[in-house]
Amino acid sequence: MRFPSYGAAGVLSLCLLSSPALANSGGMTGYSGKTSQTCTMCHSGGTAPTVEISGPTSLEAGATGQYTLIIRGPGQKGGFNVAVDNTAASLEAGEGSKKVSGELTHSAPKSASAGEVRFPFTLVAPQSAGTVQIFGAGNSVNGDNNITLDGVATTTASVTITGGTGGGDDGDEGGCSTTGGSPVMLLSLIAGGMTLLRRRRN
Repeated sequence: MRFPSYGAAGVLSLCLLSSPALANSGGMTGYSGKTSQTCTMCHSGGTAPTVEISGPTSLEAGATGQYTLIIRGPGQKGGFNVAVDNTAASLEAGEGSKKVSGELTHSAPKSASAGEVRFPFTLVAPQSAGTVQIFGAGNSVNGDNNITLDGVATTTASVTITGGTGGGDDGDEGGCSTTGGSPVMLLSLIAGGMTLLRRRRN
């Protein structure tokens, strides 16, 4: 019955020992807010920033859209994690970021400029109509290489995907329905013509 306690103590010790390493990491995924996990699981104690995802609210199916996660806060540097809920959509990393397991995160903490940290990225829309939900977490850090006195906030953005395959309608629902009785008349004329030819030969 003692083993669970030893296991919990071991995990806690590992977390405590690895705190500086986590603070200096080149980014982590799985903390965008898409699940219950966010950056607050490690970073805390600081003033929460405001986090925004800017970019188009709709895209054509298969189109590429340019987006930016913006962190506004008191921190000297910032980091982020972005994910989407649609497996048919894909994310591509921009300046200062990288793609890991389908999600985006910072390559290294980026310095703030005029109170903002910006991470550009690209969304490639699915080939069919629907919606894509973008989840983003932004971390505003004080740059002391510790996980304390850092602020975290999350945000979401919804993108409507229009057009695409599987829903097209060319306005001709039966192949010949728009021509009325023309096919029947054509067959009748052909049959009549063949009958006349036979009579002439006889």
